[in-house]
Amino acid sequence: MYGQNRDEIRRVYCAAWDKHLQGRPLEALEEQLVAVIGLHPEYHALLADHAAALARDFTPEMGQTNPFLHMGMHLAIHEQLATDRPAGITATFGTLMARVQDAHEVEHRMMECLGEALWQARHDGQAPDEARYLQCLQQLARS
Repeated sequence: MYGQNRDEIRRVYCAAWDKHLQGRPLEALEEQLVAVIGLHPEYHALLADHAAALARDFTPEMGQTNPFLHMGMHLAIHEQLATDRPAGITATFGTLMARVQDAHEVEHRMMECLGEALWQARHDGQAPDEARYLQCLQQLARS
C-alpha cells in the first residue's frame, strides 16, 4: 500500500480519514481504509492529529497496540478473504463466523495467527509460511 515508508503509510490513513470527514469522494483503497477506521473509534483522534500520527511510536514495551499495524492487519485479512489465499482461509473464516457471528471479532481472533506468522517470517528472514498460518487458523476454528 503506497510503499513501505512508515510516514507515507500513516499519511495515507490520515488523508483518507480527512477526506471521509469532509465528505469528499474516496478512491477504492481509501474506502477500504475508512471502513476499517470506522470500526475503531479509539483511533479517530490520532488520525485527526497528523503530527501526532507521524511522530508517535508504538512499541511492545509501551503496552499499546500500534493502530496502523492493527488496521493494516484488518486490510490484509480482507485481501486474503477476497482471494482465498492461503487456499481455505475463506472456509475457515466461515466456520469462525458461524460460531462467533461478528466479523470484526473474528478478524481480531485471526490476527493472533497472522501476527504469529509475520513475526516468525521476520525472525526466519523468509516469506510467511502460508500452510502454518492456515493451520493456526484452522486450530482456532476447532477450539
